[in-house]
Amino acid sequence: MKQSEFILRRKNIFNKITSDSVTVLFSGLAPKRSADENYAFEVNRNFLYLTGIEQAHSMLLLIKKGSKEETILFIDRFDEYKEKWTGKLLTVEEARTLSGIDDVRFSDEFDNDIGKLMAKDTINSVYFDLEKDLKIGENQTTIDYATVFESKTKVEVKNIYPLLMRLRMIKSPEEIACLRAAIHTTCSGLEAIQKNIRGGKYEYQMAALFEYTIRDLANAALSFPTITAGGKNAIILHYPTPNAVINDGDLVLFDLGAKADLYCADISRTYPANGKYSSLQKTIYETVLTANKNVIAMIKPGLTLKDLQDYTIGFYQKELMRLGLIDNPEEVKDVYYHNVSHHLGIDTHDVSDRSLPLEAGNVITVEPGLYFKKYGIGVRIEDDVLVTETGSENLSKEIIKEVADIEKAIQSR
Repeated sequence: MKQSEFILRRKNIFNKITSDSVTVLFSGLAPKRSADENYAFEVNRNFLYLTGIEQAHSMLLLIKKGSKEETILFIDRFDEYKEKWTGKLLTVEEARTLSGIDDVRFSDEFDNDIGKLMAKDTINSVYFDLEKDLKIGENQTTIDYATVFESKTKVEVKNIYPLLMRLRMIKSPEEIACLRAAIHTTCSGLEAIQKNIRGGKYEYQMAALFEYTIRDLANAALSFPTITAGGKNAIILHYPTPNAVINDGDLVLFDLGAKADLYCADISRTYPANGKYSSLQKTIYETVLTANKNVIAMIKPGLTLKDLQDYTIGFYQKELMRLGLIDNPEEVKDVYYHNVSHHLGIDTHDVSDRSLPLEAGNVITVEPGLYFKKYGIGVRIEDDVLVTETGSENLSKEIIKEVADIEKAIQSR
């Protein structure tokens, strides 16, 4: 991501916040796992969105006084001994290059510098990211920090999270390019699965193959733990234990994605292990596929995610009754029990206000599914879709989903 992208994002924040204010964001830290081990660090996405910095124990200050705007980034100092154990930290110059922030200081100066700033008695409000459970210390969240800060300084504390959420919902051309790259890598991973899936394989082997392929091709990380669910396991939406043998006649549901520059693809496909859909499997699959295509076709600015969900439910009620797969419309809730869409971006389930009408620049998933416990069949077909000025563009259209194309790809292995 170019530093100009981060500069523009910070400018957008400055344009929205009040004068005589300070905005404080933290990158976070890795939570303790046990003894002297921590879990892998994941940077706070709002901090990343404004800085491009992925390093733990970093802070960002945006200071707005009248028409004057000042940006300060704090990072950890170089520690030769620590780096021997945990790896290289950013230099001041590297942090400047990544973020486009000239004023880079050290994290151990943060408390003193913000204290001096607040002592000047010219700041009326301070913005924090008050999303719940954001850890900035072993036993401290941003809400804890902001509460103490407000009591000590007597300034008004405001929540920057809703503003950042609205900005993140509209993807820039560079963000969309990252999503396209992530989806393209995901496509390659699924093509590897198509060439290798068969009865007798284990679910975990398919998941491992996908991860190996995207690593080998693009050194890409997973957007989320890969879901690989054969047969009856596919009725569990977030099936967590891919340890079962795939049977020859099973459908196998894959929900997976690769990252590109931390932007996440989120794709679902459902393949026949033996390369041929049975009559019932094909009927259920094509019902889901029609819902998928119809929802993509209806997307345009002004609609809401609820509108898409309501259409999906209504379509299933009519179609499944017609096919004799349910006896009354109320039974749809037994075979379709999730939403058809969510926003996508730096997070797989990206920040959003689901009640807001869609706008050009939103990227959302379209993921209808059907899950019949009595048949041991679960099908989900998920694409990643850009909302345009006049409608939508399916960013994942290169990933095959027609019955004939899938059968041909698997049978030609």
